[in-house]
Amino acid sequence: MQAQVGDRLHVHGRVVGTPDHTSEIIEIRGRDGAPPYLVRHDDGHEALVFPGTDALVEHPTKDEHT
Repeated sequence: MQAQVGDRLHVHGRVVGTPDHTSEIIEIRGRDGAPPYLVRHDDGHEALVFPGTDALVEHPTKDEHT
């Protein structure tokens, strides 16, 4: 898994009925874009995350930059 600052971390719900969570990656703490990531959740809460197999990195499209 590799990310850049500004990417979104999408974590799938682990239990049926549990919603997915997305967060903005605000800092990369690993080498060459690898975890752990400091993320900011939609509610403003920040956390250090070591994503598992239930997570993926979403890169913003050019339209999202404008």
